[in-house]
Amino acid sequence: MRTEININLHNNAIILTLADLTVKAAIGRHGLIGAKNKIEGDGKTPIGQWPIRKIYFRPDRVSLPPVMVETTAITRNMGWCDDPDHPLYNQEVSLPFEASHEVLWRDDHAYDVMIPLGYNDDPPVAGRGSAIFFHILHEGRHYTEGCVAIGCDDMLTVLTYLTADSVMIIQDQM
Repeated sequence: MRTEININLHNNAIILTLADLTVKAAIGRHGLIGAKNKIEGDGKTPIGQWPIRKIYFRPDRVSLPPVMVETTAITRNMGWCDDPDHPLYNQEVSLPFEASHEVLWRDDHAYDVMIPLGYNDDPPVAGRGSAIFFHILHEGRHYTEGCVAIGCDDMLTVLTYLTADSVMIIQDQM
């Protein structure tokens, strides 16, 4: 059965709902945007239905609950290409890497659990946005650079609901 994670604006707050769970969430600092209008670095979260790809996690920081989705332990040499001119745009890469990229092994806790959403990845279109992840919310922040984020305890609960065919549905209204 397909699991749907819904992200909606409700009373000026971003809310994640999944089965009987409702939690506050964060989206891009500049709000939501239609997927066809999304561009690299705009700080906006794309509206649409995006499949859950797999769960990346920091094994030195997080013990995952039992999950039904593929998992990958993050290592120090893992990154994600965000250079629209590179052939590996919007894909996991090994570090060191010559083109622009995000480092997945971070000092903060944002990527202690990180799930790439199936946005602009099949195949990636240069400049349409990369690294749209579902991850842990930065401490003290209420927005992301275009991803969706929630608190760590909430994320660990959400993981227990996910299946290989789970999708995140990002909408601009309830």
